[in-house]
Amino acid sequence: MNGKYRFVIMIMIVFITIINYADRGAISYAQADIIEEFGLDVKAWGAILGYFGYGYMFGALFGGILADKKGPKFVWLLVAAFWSIFEIGTAFAGNIGLMLFGGSALVGFALFRVLFGLAEGPIFATMNRTMANWAAPKEKAFAVSMGFLGGPVGALLTAPIAVGLISLGGWKFMFIFLGLLGVVWCVIWARMFTNRPEDHPKVSKEELAEIRSTEGLLKNETTLVQAEQARVPWYHFFKNPTLVFNSLAYFAFQYVNFLILTWTPKYLQDTFGFQLSSLWYLGMVPWIGACFTVLLGGYLSDYLRRKTGNLRIARSSLAFVSLLLTAICFTLIPTVNSVGAVLTLMAIGNAFNYLPANIYWTVVIDTEPSKAGTFGGVTHFIANTATIIAPTFTGVLVANSGYTAMFAAAAIVAGMGMLAMLFVKPGRNNQNNLETDQDSLPNSI
Repeated sequence: MNGKYRFVIMIMIVFITIINYADRGAISYAQADIIEEFGLDVKAWGAILGYFGYGYMFGALFGGILADKKGPKFVWLLVAAFWSIFEIGTAFAGNIGLMLFGGSALVGFALFRVLFGLAEGPIFATMNRTMANWAAPKEKAFAVSMGFLGGPVGALLTAPIAVGLISLGGWKFMFIFLGLLGVVWCVIWARMFTNRPEDHPKVSKEELAEIRSTEGLLKNETTLVQAEQARVPWYHFFKNPTLVFNSLAYFAFQYVNFLILTWTPKYLQDTFGFQLSSLWYLGMVPWIGACFTVLLGGYLSDYLRRKTGNLRIARSSLAFVSLLLTAICFTLIPTVNSVGAVLTLMAIGNAFNYLPANIYWTVVIDTEPSKAGTFGGVTHFIANTATIIAPTFTGVLVANSGYTAMFAAAAIVAGMGMLAMLFVKPGRNNQNNLETDQDSLPNSI
């Protein structure tokens, strides 16, 4: 890609997010073997899935801060190496619990899931900092959507990869193999990535000028260089309603996303009696549409920005409509009875859910690019309470009220996210207040 090296970087980020999602979703396909081997029930299984979120939340928060302080390359290599190690360790987590934690396999899985989540947490905040450094203003949303493409593609491929690896060597072999893939990516990434395009020999002067261009900027947009001239205090996030409500809408996305990722295999087995051998293709269905809409959403958002000159239309309105359609699809799922109809509605609903996936992160770049990592991390921290709530709460709902309640809860949460987007106004809308904060706290972060 002569003169377009930034897209090579984006493609490599797609690869690692595919690995990332496969790593976190693979455990769902090992659930039958793990539950049988260690004598777990449905609530305990829901808790195991939810433990990931405790680490993930804090990893997202501190990973974003670290990406701004130390640079994204340091964080990429650190976290990808550690989550790969903990992915491998998950193969032995139950036995470690039995040996070291009073005979409790559950505690062993809890430990490794928390550590695994802590290591995976920084990925999207670090990606956001990377895109703030490497993407041209005119392509911000599409660049972020490129990074997010690895999510649905990884989830789509998790089913055949996990089922194939389990069939080949058992569930423990699956975790070991996936962990080693992350290590290989780290070795390649260390040789080809720099924190900024200015530092990379393969980035031409022409490409760098395109990345740093101010042409076509809207009146409430700013470049990374301009934003870095102002020191923004960390607490400014909580003084900006746009950033707060954006994170609540992202929570809704993450709830639906993680619900599908963690509970689809068990739902299909319990409700329709499918065996593991059938899940390799059935588990792919809910993710097919999302693989296309995640990129389409980035393209549409950038297109609307160019055509309307209005970031609120380009970001907030698109997300509002998408979450509304997501809520409608999940409301309809309990009204159908066939597996084909259920999977079709799940696929359509998830496709709409992923259409604005880039927007929650692009809003942060629009509003404060100099803190894309830190504020992205705070956004992710708030949103990732869903990675605990969705699987854990679903376990309680399923145990007490069945799977109908699971889909009803997803529809309600999507509706709440839709309403939150009404209050999101991307861009430097509070510039005067921000300057006041800077003057009063010149040594803030």
